[in-house]
Amino acid sequence: MAKPGVTGLTRIIHATHYSMKGLTSAWQHEAAFRQELLLIVLLMPLAFLVGDGLNQILLLIVISWLVVMVEILNSAIEAVVDRIGPEHHELSGRAKDMGSAAVFIALALNVLVWGALVGRNLLGWW
Repeated sequence: MAKPGVTGLTRIIHATHYSMKGLTSAWQHEAAFRQELLLIVLLMPLAFLVGDGLNQILLLIVISWLVVMVEILNSAIEAVVDRIGPEHHELSGRAKDMGSAAVFIALALNVLVWGALVGRNLLGWW
């Protein structure tokens, strides 16, 4: 059964407001988010130099933003776990570790894709 509430344009406006609150919260409370956002600001212009054609440029941009998206989800997991309580619990630790692992995988994919395209397009490795 659908949850009652606002619909249409009002729902979109509310959702946008909540998203902006989430981005603001991530900026204020998460150093990793700020660092990864700074990295993206530096990488975006490079995507146009490294990428050979629209597909590669978009791949570099999307894979870079993937890190930020996963970091926000990881931060959300950590906030919920911390909200539950400060005591150590195996499941809480597991949830936080898995969120961290997701960020690590996103970063590793970034290194792989950027490295492959720099190697291919700029260094002529293959």
